[in-house]
Amino acid sequence: MKSQTPLSPTMRPSGIHPALEKALSRDVARAMEAGQIELRFQPQFCAKSGAMLGAEALARWQHPVLGEIGAAELFSMAARCNLSGELSQHMVSLAVAAASEWPQELRLSVNITPDQLADPAFASELTLLLVSHGFAPSRLTLEITEQTLLGNLTASARALTAVAATGVRIALDDFGAGFCNFQYLKRLPVHAIKLDRSMMHGITRSQRDLEVLRAILRLAEALELETVAEGIETEGQRQVVIDEGCDAWQGYLWAEPLGVHQMYTLSKV
Repeated sequence: MKSQTPLSPTMRPSGIHPALEKALSRDVARAMEAGQIELRFQPQFCAKSGAMLGAEALARWQHPVLGEIGAAELFSMAARCNLSGELSQHMVSLAVAAASEWPQELRLSVNITPDQLADPAFASELTLLLVSHGFAPSRLTLEITEQTLLGNLTASARALTAVAATGVRIALDDFGAGFCNFQYLKRLPVHAIKLDRSMMHGITRSQRDLEVLRAILRLAEALELETVAEGIETEGQRQVVIDEGCDAWQGYLWAEPLGVHQMYTLSKV
């Protein structure tokens, strides 16, 4: 883990100065057109067998001056110029195209934004995208965060229900990082929960952390939800999630985010 350093009040948590971030925001659309915004894939593994199940698609901006800019900073910039939905759809399109070259048994997970959920045409356009690439809806998982749902839970539930009806899976991302509003589990067509990396930090040394993990896994089992542990960085953490019955995991222990060609090569192994 990297050490944490105090942040200046004039700096974003990402370390990018607000004035620079604002200037960069205007370049997001041009970056998409220029192909500077690229995909990375974080492989996901079956807890029991260790087999690769698929991967989560992540965005990276290869800026010609600043180098690589991560997804959090990138989407923050896109939001400044009302491009977060367009950027996310751009990345979903790239990800589906890339994953259509993988073996059929591998799944793809993508993150979606509030703007996408608010679009009445979202479900139909997603279906057209999948059909155009011959990509089975059951292979795709849409990851949603609490932040995505804060605006209008009723509208979000309606949009996600329409998507789920096509066979696409829905995962509640970063579970355990926020307030864990259980209304989401009651009202949304959720197939899986992704346990936030912050939950993994203490599971090898804190009995309380371990009991929290166990309680969430029991809840998921009762609701017949798949569980994916994020941020697995040590063999000890991996062994705990295996022993406690987690279905899958992802993290830097076995693989850092891979480029499109690296992921394609790994998928064929």
